[in-house]
Amino acid sequence: MHQVKTTCPYCGVGCGVNATVAENGTLSAVEGDREHPANFGRLCVKGSALHETLGEQGRLIKPRVDGEEVSWEQALSVTAERLNTLRAKHGNQSVAAYLSGQLLTEDYYVANKLFKGFLGTPHLDTNSRLCMASAVAGYKRAFGADAVPCNYEDLEEAELVVLVGSNLAWNHPVLYQRIKVAKERNPLMRVVVIDPRVTDSCEIANLYLGIKPGSDAVLFNGLLAWMAAKNKLDTLYLERHTQGIDDALSAAQQSAGSIAEVAAACEVDAERLETLYYWFASQLHVVTLYSQGVNQSSSGTDKCNAIINCHLAGGKIGLPGAGPFSITGQPNAMGGREVGGLANQMAAHMDYDTPGARELVSRFWATDNLAPILPEGPGHKAVDLFDAIERGEIKVLWVMATNPAISLPDAAHVRAALEKCPLVIVSECTADTDMLPYADIVLPASGWSEKDGTVTNSERRISRQRGMLPLPGEARHDWQIICDVAKQLGFGEAFAYTHPSEIFDEHARLSGVDNTGATQRLFDISGLAELGRDGYDALAPIQWPVNRDAPQGTARLFEAGQFATPDGRAKLLPITPRGPEKALSAAFPLRLNTGRIRDQWHTMTRTARSPRLMNHRAEPFMEVHPDDAARAGVTDQALGVLTAATGEYRARVRVAHSQRRGEVFVPIHWTDCFTHSARSSALIDGITDPLSGQPEAKHGAVALAALPTAWQATLFVADHALASLPDAPRWCASDYWTRIPMRGCQRWQLAGSRAVSDWFRQMGEWLSASPALWCEDAATGRLRAAGIENGRLSWWLMVGPPSELPGFAWLEARFNDDAVSDAHRRRLLAGCDDGAVDSGPVVCSCHQVGQTSIVEAIRRGDTSVEALGARLACGTQCGSCIPELKSLLEEERPHARAEQIPASEMV
Repeated sequence: MHQVKTTCPYCGVGCGVNATVAENGTLSAVEGDREHPANFGRLCVKGSALHETLGEQGRLIKPRVDGEEVSWEQALSVTAERLNTLRAKHGNQSVAAYLSGQLLTEDYYVANKLFKGFLGTPHLDTNSRLCMASAVAGYKRAFGADAVPCNYEDLEEAELVVLVGSNLAWNHPVLYQRIKVAKERNPLMRVVVIDPRVTDSCEIANLYLGIKPGSDAVLFNGLLAWMAAKNKLDTLYLERHTQGIDDALSAAQQSAGSIAEVAAACEVDAERLETLYYWFASQLHVVTLYSQGVNQSSSGTDKCNAIINCHLAGGKIGLPGAGPFSITGQPNAMGGREVGGLANQMAAHMDYDTPGARELVSRFWATDNLAPILPEGPGHKAVDLFDAIERGEIKVLWVMATNPAISLPDAAHVRAALEKCPLVIVSECTADTDMLPYADIVLPASGWSEKDGTVTNSERRISRQRGMLPLPGEARHDWQIICDVAKQLGFGEAFAYTHPSEIFDEHARLSGVDNTGATQRLFDISGLAELGRDGYDALAPIQWPVNRDAPQGTARLFEAGQFATPDGRAKLLPITPRGPEKALSAAFPLRLNTGRIRDQWHTMTRTARSPRLMNHRAEPFMEVHPDDAARAGVTDQALGVLTAATGEYRARVRVAHSQRRGEVFVPIHWTDCFTHSARSSALIDGITDPLSGQPEAKHGAVALAALPTAWQATLFVADHALASLPDAPRWCASDYWTRIPMRGCQRWQLAGSRAVSDWFRQMGEWLSASPALWCEDAATGRLRAAGIENGRLSWWLMVGPPSELPGFAWLEARFNDDAVSDAHRRRLLAGCDDGAVDSGPVVCSCHQVGQTSIVEAIRRGDTSVEALGARLACGTQCGSCIPELKSLLEEERPHARAEQIPASEMV
């Protein structure tokens, strides 16, 4: 048994992980790395379950060509032959790649080098376009470079932290916990949450502003104008270090107006708004932390610059605890940008309009026998790329480690484009994703536990992700696959790497080429060149720039007020606010918001492999305000359908006062592999920011209605029984189905609009078997049945609403028994032990503590988070559930007081 220090593969926090590898070669446990400066030992619930997501089951382990498994030799030969044929016929720009923030920097580097350098196409983009492109464009306009100025310590040293469009408690839980602890240590620290939804992040907020969706730029323009009116501008900083204040201020004054006018435009209380303005203007050490709620807009770049304007105008940058801080969604979105993973970039943070960049990169990549053929200008950004595929301009698409059939807006349009593309190559580690049906060639790639390389987190910190487990089957690392194809294409000399350390060394050396004097670029890790394999293996987390002037890295940028612009000054931009481009209408009257949930990640290919991560929100859902639910005729926990011009979404309704009236929230995670018609991207148009190309995923327009159902049912099927059934089970023809992976079995929640007259016949059609046990109430339409084969439980069915179900722990355990005992057989239809109490929906995923158990403990007198933790262990590990625990405490305290008062004292 030994431990390996690595990095978490989920969000952009970039937490260090200590992974324990058992003697049998499996990963037996993970814990936070107490020495890693990103998390100091903390992990969220997803990170703490990483070892539960591994195993060869469900992995791609052999290459496929046209649906048939083939050898690597044949796969590589066919890939090169077909790519070369189409490229020769249609030109370099008929070839494209779509990459992912899940790739390591070394993978990204060789992909960019192959496509832009040696295939000569600019059309290489990444799913980071959907996440951080507006933040990148905003930084580049203001600072002259894609450079996050802050670090995580600034969140703890700030006097004011403003969260804008970021549910930090769910999406970046470790940073949320760091701020929470800092706030407990410093009672003077304030936190403001600006978000249309009341989220769990509000638990630590001193002030909450529930703004109208899309009004962020109005709010920050108003702040800039207010600061000027109250003489709160840092005129000395503006004169010495910036340009553009006059135009920026003029635009802000024209669009903002009075406090009352800004408050009305943002639909917030004027007194609360002025409180924010006063706090921001009065404190020097202010961090504004913003994420997808700002970025995913048709004017996301302008919103970012409206925020940056306020920091520059107040001199609140380049100081401890101060700065505009974009928090990244993916583990290596920043690493991908470093090497040129966006279509408008070259490499090493150079752009096509960087003077001399094309010649510099060309010289650096040239070999004795080959010269690169770098494109002359930027390529298609993500949404435009798939439009170009649909138009027939792109003939070859290579997708790596991502799922555009789910994640891109207007998914039906994307899928139609993929159907038309003559050659689709997919590098993937999972055997079941929505992309694979469109792939002509499938190349099995390594996953998190096998990958070896580096990632860069949201604070510019480069960390090692170290491989711990052997590659399954015939899988290969992405960088190896790219190099193997490059060799088949005749570029072997330029891609003769034998280890990721060699790629990283080349990347580091390129960052330092001609990077001095007037042409100096901020991104420079030349101090990490020539580490050798041993030095690379031992590389400790470090923040760039890392060079001769900063050999130990750079914690904070712009401390001297010197920026990466030609004149060294930051630029304030005049911002004219624009609302969402997608207008509401009588047909589609509700504003749609999309986002992540606490325990899931992207399209669930990793997190769904851990059954306990499925328990917090097991089904796709939509959150609506009670008034909107009543107007649409839907009730809490019923099934509803959202319709948009581009598609529909079917899910469980959650009635929530945290939603503003006229708005609805849906999660992004569910795919066709897990449910029927619950792809959030089906509701989003392909509207993008004209500067960044980032889609407007936060501002859809939808209509809500009840989903007609004649019946609902819950079906469990053992994993061993599923092996004999078709890949698409017959019950998936229902009007609503959701698959929920569990330990030893799969659970389906089902519903249909047509009445079933004979459930025994239906069971035969679905399962090709008759029940061994059953109980039917024809009067109510209720039925419970179970199938037993060779003494083992093979399936279990309940016809009725899911609210009638017991907790699933007991039933799940029966699917893992070698045989059904007589005692268990008697209780099988009940689905629980005699006298067992349902613990309710899971609140604490770490310890699987349900809501009912928590409520009972509160009513018995455990009226604090600490008391609940002492009794039930909830909230004692990652802390992600603490906001929910506090909400339950607030809701239940009146009941708790009533139950503790003796009856003789009650009046």
